[in-house]
Amino acid sequence: MFGLEDSRRYYVCQRYVRMNLGINGLSRIVSNEFSQPLLGGDVFIFFGKSRQTVKLLCWDGDGFLLYQKRLEKGTFELPLFKPGQKAVEMPYRTLSAIMRGVSLKSVKYRSRLRIVKSRFLQPPDYQ
Repeated sequence: MFGLEDSRRYYVCQRYVRMNLGINGLSRIVSNEFSQPLLGGDVFIFFGKSRQTVKLLCWDGDGFLLYQKRLEKGTFELPLFKPGQKAVEMPYRTLSAIMRGVSLKSVKYRSRLRIVKSRFLQPPDYQ
């Protein structure tokens, strides 16, 4: 089952894409312009020029999944594109805010404790 969660990596295409492209056309863009592997399970995000439509492409282990959302009213607010880069990693929380219609200019993220599993944090092996 495909879901949008924090454990995945998200890459946004740094140019607008024709929304009539399907899985084949979007996967060709990923292969030609992104430096990430197409079959790695990462999510690739494409926005239309009108900013009313977004498509998300992901490999799901045995096939591609393509999700599309089209707004009936309003537009998606996008982060600033970085000239010269073809794809940029986007944090899940930013994607979540965009998909829910939250203004990125007004969002302020607070610092939170984040525990990272490491071999140095494992309990000692007592025998």
